[in-house]
Amino acid sequence: MAQLVLNFIDSYHDIMENKSDPRVNGWPMLSSPFPTLFICLFYGYFAKTLGPRLMENRKPFQLRKVLIVYNAIQTMFSAWIFYEYMMSGWGGSYSLKCQPVDYSYSPMALRMAQTCWWYYISKFTEFFDTLFFILRKKNQQVSTLHVIHHGCMPMSVWMGMKFAPGGHSTFFALLNTFVHIVMYFYYMVSAMGPKYQKYIWWKKYLTSFQMLQFVCIFVHQFQLLFRECNYPKSFMVWIGLHGVMFLFLFSDFYKSKYTSDGKRRPANDGACMVCCVQLLK
Repeated sequence: MAQLVLNFIDSYHDIMENKSDPRVNGWPMLSSPFPTLFICLFYGYFAKTLGPRLMENRKPFQLRKVLIVYNAIQTMFSAWIFYEYMMSGWGGSYSLKCQPVDYSYSPMALRMAQTCWWYYISKFTEFFDTLFFILRKKNQQVSTLHVIHHGCMPMSVWMGMKFAPGGHSTFFALLNTFVHIVMYFYYMVSAMGPKYQKYIWWKKYLTSFQMLQFVCIFVHQFQLLFRECNYPKSFMVWIGLHGVMFLFLFSDFYKSKYTSDGKRRPANDGACMVCCVQLLK
């Protein structure tokens, strides 16, 4: 047993020191996966157990102004990250078909790595979504889908940030930040009260938009199974499986929320798949 532990420790140090991107080794939160893992585990415990227990005998907080400000900040933060992803590659120099990671110290490569780090940080700021639900005693909003989606993302992005901060799979982050621009704008308007909520009749289509995102992600990733590309296959598969998993989770949410018999699918799912495939041809 002791030898197994020593072998694990040796393998861990070898991966951290020799397989990771040396450019990011000294960046905040990237020296070890354990702080991120601990935060994610605590988030899950707080979201499903500790938070609701603390609020059980308390009145819900009224956080309208806080929510307006928070969602406005998240909208602008997502828009800035999206802009940085465009300017550091996806706006012209990156290829949808195959994009290796640039591990150089060129200004563009470093800008992409820095953008990936800010995207990683944004996964923690999104935890406030859950905190505000709990403080307002809207525990039905803290669903299994919600907790899984928020809870596993920081750890997944940490791995990408540590070993491949750039290249093919950052298309996932590009799409995700664009969706979040729309999503947090919706939440901001919703928090402004009934006077403005009539302008956000498109909530149902926001879920479809999120599902389209996941279709595009797994199509974009899994195409590398049929192409030669100097990009880590493990990250391609990992991100692609994320797209598949979240598509099924969001599909179940869509059915339970927006269909009467739980059997109908969004009419545009097939069209979404065709659009994504055509985009990558």
